Amino acid sequence: MGVPQNGIFAFGTSAHGYFELDLAPGAVAADVVAAVADHLLSETSMQAVNLVAGFRPELWATVAPGRMPAEVTGFTEPVVGPDGFTLPATQHDIGVWISGPAPDAVFDGGVEIVTALAGKAVLVAETMGWSYHRDYDLTGFIDGTENPKQSEAPSRVLVAPGEPGAGGSVLLLQQWAHETADWMSLGVTDQEAVIGRTKADSVELDDRPATSHAARTDQDEYGTILRRNTAYGTVLDHGTMFVGFSATRSTLHAMLRSMAGLDGPRDALTRYTRPLTGAYYFVPSVDDLGVVATPDR
Repeated sequence: MGVPQNGIFAFGTSAHGYFELDLAPGAVAADVVAAVADHLLSETSMQAVNLVAGFRPELWATVAPGRMPAEVTGFTEPVVGPDGFTLPATQHDIGVWISGPAPDAVFDGGVEIVTALAGKAVLVAETMGWSYHRDYDLTGFIDGTENPKQSEAPSRVLVAPGEPGAGGSVLLLQQWAHETADWMSLGVTDQEAVIGRTKADSVELDDRPATSHAARTDQDEYGTILRRNTAYGTVLDHGTMFVGFSATRSTLHAMLRSMAGLDGPRDALTRYTRPLTGAYYFVPSVDDLGVVATPDR
């Protein structure tokens, strides 16, 4: 298997930054991809933080044909449920996730990547995130309960050996705003019905509602993903950065369609959270980044 970008599995960090960039006018795609690869593979850069970078699937496929799973495409159209609930498509060319021990380290890492891509790509969106009580979502529930064990995660969410893009992964990056006042007005029992798990210890309810988040994103039905979500924002404006990795785009997109109510009832959690963005990025292996990097850099 190709060696994955190690930041995908680097747990324990408390500060996070999410940076999305578009190619600058007149920029050559191969030069931009090479600049990102050079930065990630640098021995001296980003030592204080973990950096994960992905590309709009169509961009990566153009620069590295044969190193992209065939079914992976960008988030080019919104997902619209039968009642009009919409998961927006806000696809960009490059997605970068930086995690580290403190906000200043993440900030410095963001400045580094933007500087490295000056004249080649333009920063168009950024969000700073943070861990909420280590493993919790802002709803007060434990997040990522169904994540595969860390020892098993690479074999579950990376493209398999021998396949195009082996060792890479598909990243779904979304920003979800929380309607906290509405959520907090619910009692614990009602909140548990929305999530489909107990709040105290994240045990799945025996009689979970079909509308529960656990039911609408059941990995036994849709496939395995690795959630690396964090909180973002302030008391006035806050929510969740969804950071989901999978070996296939279809797994992630099937969950989104399910949440929107396209193959059953709409996910009850979407009554209390609003998706603001949505993009897919292919996160190549370190081996494939080496292929597109500047020779003798």
